[in-house]
Amino acid sequence: MKFPISNLPPSVKPLCGWSAPVPGRSPASQAPGADFSNGLVRFTSLRPGRARSAGFTMIEIAICLAIIGFALVAIIGVLPLGMNTQRDNREETIINQDATVWLEAIRNGSHGADDLTNYIYAITNYWTLYKTDGTVSKSGVNGYTYGNGPLSSPVIYPAGPYSSAPLTNGANIVGILSTPEFIADRLADNYPPVPDRFYFNGTDCYSNHVVAYVRSLSGLAAEKPPQPSDSLLFQDTLTYRLFCVNAPMPVDTNIYNLPLAQKTYALALAGNQRELRLTFLWPQYPNGKLGPGRQTFRTTVAGQLMPTNYYNWQNQWLYFYQSQSFTNAP
Repeated sequence: MKFPISNLPPSVKPLCGWSAPVPGRSPASQAPGADFSNGLVRFTSLRPGRARSAGFTMIEIAICLAIIGFALVAIIGVLPLGMNTQRDNREETIINQDATVWLEAIRNGSHGADDLTNYIYAITNYWTLYKTDGTVSKSGVNGYTYGNGPLSSPVIYPAGPYSSAPLTNGANIVGILSTPEFIADRLADNYPPVPDRFYFNGTDCYSNHVVAYVRSLSGLAAEKPPQPSDSLLFQDTLTYRLFCVNAPMPVDTNIYNLPLAQKTYALALAGNQRELRLTFLWPQYPNGKLGPGRQTFRTTVAGQLMPTNYYNWQNQWLYFYQSQSFTNAP
C-alpha cells in the first residue's frame, strides 16, 4: 500500500518508527522497510527473524574443566605446605610461652609450683663421675617419675648426690631441673656446684645431663588437665623434651696465678652468677623419636645455687637458686 507523503497529516507518523525522509538525504540512507521513491512511502512487513541461540559448546566446556583441574592440582599441592607452616607456627608459639614459665620457675627457685606435676611426667639425669686426672670413674642414669619408677634399666643410685625423688610436687621438679652442670664429690660441703670438673684438687667431680619430658603448658584448654591421662585430647597434646643446663660462668683456668684482685673477682663471679640454658626439642613422638624443632633460651642468674637434701634418709640432693643470697670469694 502506498501513500503520498505530502498527503499524510502532521499527526500521522510512519509505521515501525520511521519518519519522513529528510530533505537533502538519499532515500537509500533511510532504514530498511520503507521506500521513499517517487515521493511516496511504502511500508513493508518487517517480521523479525528468529534470534540466534547463544551457549557453550562441548569443546569450550572441556577446556574450562581442564583449566579448573590444573588450578585445583596447584592448590592441593600447596595446601599441605600451608598446613605444615601453620602447625610449625603454632608449636613455636607454644614453646615460646612455655619457656617463659620454666625460666621464671627455675631462676626464682620456686617451691610452690605444684601445677607443674600435671605437665612434666619424667626426668632423667645422665651423669658421669670424673677423676681428678679427667678420666671417667663411673657413669649412670637416674630416672624420676610421679611414682618414681625407673625409665631405663638399670637405674643406678650411687653413693653420691643422687637417689630418688618422686615428681609429686613442684619443689622436686624445680630442684632436679636446677641440678648444676658440675658437682664436686664432697659430701662434707653438701655436694656444691663448681665452675668446672677440675675445680677442687684431689676431688672427683660429677657432670650432669638433665632432660625433662613435658606435655605443653600452653595450648588448647580442652587438652589440659583435668582431662584423664588416657583421653585422646590429652594424648594429642604437644610433647617435648627440655634439656636444662645450669652452667657456671667461665673461669680462667690459670686463675690461681692471676693477681689477687683479678682472682678475687673471678672467684666471686663464679660463686654468685650462673648461666641457665633451656633447650627445647619437639615434638616428642609416641615411638620416642624427636621432630625437627630446636630452640634454646638463655639467661644469667645472680645469686647462689644452694643444695638441699631431699629427706634425711634419702640421698637425693635438690638445688635452688637464691637470687638474694650472695657469697664472698673463697
